[in-house]
Amino acid sequence: MDAFQSPPTAHCHAPNPDLVPALQLKSDIKARATVTDEPTSSILHTALRAYPLSAAGQLPKTDALMLTIRRQRVAPSLDPDGRLPEKLRKTDRGEDLILFESVKLIIFTTKSNLSILKQYKHWFADGTFKVIANETFSLLSLIVSRLVGDVIKAFDIVAELFDDDADDPLDYFEKTWIGERKRRGIGRKDPQFAHQLWNVYDRIIAGVPRSNNAVEGWHNAFASRVSINHPTIIKLTEKTRREQSKFEIDIAKILQGHEVKTRKLMYKKLDERIESLVSAYDSYQLGQYLSNVAANIYL
Repeated sequence: MDAFQSPPTAHCHAPNPDLVPALQLKSDIKARATVTDEPTSSILHTALRAYPLSAAGQLPKTDALMLTIRRQRVAPSLDPDGRLPEKLRKTDRGEDLILFESVKLIIFTTKSNLSILKQYKHWFADGTFKVIANETFSLLSLIVSRLVGDVIKAFDIVAELFDDDADDPLDYFEKTWIGERKRRGIGRKDPQFAHQLWNVYDRIIAGVPRSNNAVEGWHNAFASRVSINHPTIIKLTEKTRREQSKFEIDIAKILQGHEVKTRKLMYKKLDERIESLVSAYDSYQLGQYLSNVAANIYL
């Protein structure tokens, strides 16, 4: 059997140790690109911080390294019907994440989330537009968390304390929240927002938060983690999946009796003072009551 053999060539190179850091850097940036949403330039600059200067000549051009990073990020896309890909339709723990999906509406939640919501009477909702994909989508978040007859009387007491140059803001407040006086007859017109809608007396008595600041706080944090305004629906879904994974841990800790986040002592004390004042409410001492509450309000 004939065999072809090539004799050793005289052209050979000695090992080049400076290639090792360059190869290692390329391996590192590829691995980093697959597990993080950091900007491409940030990944490269971080990897270059510890790169030996003696091996700088072995590095490819910056554009080539940036392209290497981007190639590792093959983003999923919508299917031909405009629906989210199967990979994004489940949580990291395998539960269905999409409750409803249409051309103009997507509801992200799980059966476990809904079962938690069913256990609580008070739900807090708020909308945000900074992290929506485009004008077609909006993000609506849902997080678990009396004396209307005296409102007009209280407003009249407060209004008397203002100077004449405050008439414009008072008129606006009266029309919007109280109801302006009728020009003919007695009584007032209905305000733009009914007293029952914004009065928080009953909420304080029931020990329910006075506002949905917790939801607004989460929106701000979520927008920071998304890191860009008006992301694509794919990007938004990926970020929502990550939030869901974190919330599952928080919910498990709460159900096990742990406190996930400790409120600042100053806010706890403030709530205790306001609850004490409201619990001792006396309509015959309305002026003093308003003064006491005002002493605890910081703008």
